[in-house]
Amino acid sequence: MGMTEDLNAEVNKIIKAQWTMTDGRVVPETEDIELGSTGVSLDATCLYADLAESTNLVNKYKATFAADVYKCYLNCACRIIRNQKGEITAFDGDRVMGIFIGESKNTAAVRAALAINHAVTKIINPALKDYYKDNLKDFEVRHSVGIDTSKLMVARTGIRGANDLVWVGRAANYAAKLCSLRDGIYSTWITGDVFDRIASTVKVTTDGSKSMWEERTWNAHPSLRIYRSSYYWSL
Repeated sequence: MGMTEDLNAEVNKIIKAQWTMTDGRVVPETEDIELGSTGVSLDATCLYADLAESTNLVNKYKATFAADVYKCYLNCACRIIRNQKGEITAFDGDRVMGIFIGESKNTAAVRAALAINHAVTKIINPALKDYYKDNLKDFEVRHSVGIDTSKLMVARTGIRGANDLVWVGRAANYAAKLCSLRDGIYSTWITGDVFDRIASTVKVTTDGSKSMWEERTWNAHPSLRIYRSSYYWSL
């Protein structure tokens, strides 16, 4: 059978197969889902943390320096996500995806995002400047985190020996797009659905006098409420 015939057969097999769905209680691992038309339905909050201006980073600086920046950012982001009871589900170059479930999933995800901002501003950037000193006077790590919440469908995709989980649903898609927003000091972007569900500890300042968030218009989805924040959660 030639490649065209083989691909036609596989596409038709996928399209015609009947899906078998189960309700998830935990974030699944790849081996928890069969490679076929089986999936897990999950109420989840999705976080995407993305390193900004990575193209300029690799174009302007040595590969070893760029790799150090990648590793510092992703290491801190992953540790913080796990510390807030989230699960690391995917890496995509210079960004990482985390999934949060449970009653406090939105607050935990937002706390993680604000803590990642703390790591960038109070740990990573000072450490880089201290080590490289004047050689790094024009560089500063910038980043963005996007968060949304929705029902997600988790399925296993690929072929035997080369496959991974795919997360299908609004939260995964919107979180990935929100973390691409860039606007000065504002590093955390969340949807209105997330904002409405977070605890006051991550909604207003400690003295309760001021909101940590500003409502904005998302040009890509003007009917959807989104919020941005420049605050951080101290570690």
